[in-house]
Amino acid sequence: MEEKTKEVKFTFVDLFAGIGGFRLALEKTGGKCVFSSEIDKHACEMYEANYGENPYCDITTADPHDIPDFDMLCAGFPCQSFSAAGKRKGFLDETRGTLFFEIVRILNVKKPKAFILENVQNLEKHDSGKTLNVILKSLREIGYHVDYAVLNSKDFGVPQNRERIILVGNLCGIEFEFSRIQKNPCASMKDFLDKNEDFVYLEPSEYTMIAKEYVKVQPKSGLIFVGYRNKNTRKNGIREGTEYLSRTHKQPNRIYSCEGTHPTLSAQEMSGRYFIFDGEGVRKLTITECYRFMGFPESFKRVGSISQQYKRIGNSICVPMVEAVSEEVLRQIIERS
Repeated sequence: MEEKTKEVKFTFVDLFAGIGGFRLALEKTGGKCVFSSEIDKHACEMYEANYGENPYCDITTADPHDIPDFDMLCAGFPCQSFSAAGKRKGFLDETRGTLFFEIVRILNVKKPKAFILENVQNLEKHDSGKTLNVILKSLREIGYHVDYAVLNSKDFGVPQNRERIILVGNLCGIEFEFSRIQKNPCASMKDFLDKNEDFVYLEPSEYTMIAKEYVKVQPKSGLIFVGYRNKNTRKNGIREGTEYLSRTHKQPNRIYSCEGTHPTLSAQEMSGRYFIFDGEGVRKLTITECYRFMGFPESFKRVGSISQQYKRIGNSICVPMVEAVSEEVLRQIIERS
């Protein structure tokens, strides 16, 4: 791990902590974690390996009065209920969906100066916007001014097209200006790829490269779709002769050029079926490259099987993106409160 910032500028709690992506980002900003909570045992093992403490805690049974006072709450609360890749049950999901209200419960008792919440982009549109409205209303009812925006990891120094909604709240009525967040766009995977690894290359018979005239950089995402594995092609609603379109193929079968960005790493992809064309052939993305695409340092300690790690990293947050957000929360809210 990189050396932690010595000067403490604010304190924070790390809820639904996962493997500690939020903690890593906020410690870089000068924060000190005073409480963390995570229920997944493998995630807790990785967290302990890197931070020296086991965050295992069922947040639904935690008494807010037992949590030390803090300046900021951060949480990437469970997103499967809102994700486009999930069943989109939202608050109808009796377990994961309602965990958001545990955040409200803690905020209402502890009244920290600010919070940063992260979730999938689909939260903004889920149930025609009703889910987000319930979230905003719940936070405002306990006294918080809330602003939100959808940010993309590829704008913060990593080559991953990963859009996430970020909610920032405070008790002082300060309008958080997302436009002041410092960005660092990244358009290519090339500088993040391993140089000498035992790569898993596909045989040429296992995939098809599309004709060059169909290869284009997708303007919004920065993705460059260049081919597909010779697996099942979508049938419903697909016109004949459209094999060159990425949407025709299921995500694990798509092949992207390393000259562009990479699609969102998913917690559901435990087999690591991310295939790129690296200029020599088509191969799987390594787990090390996945960590880099999320902004984790080389010194981050890994625990568990590769499949467990693919799930953990896909469920984490983009570290440099949250770091950039937390720097502005510190300037715009914490230091003014």
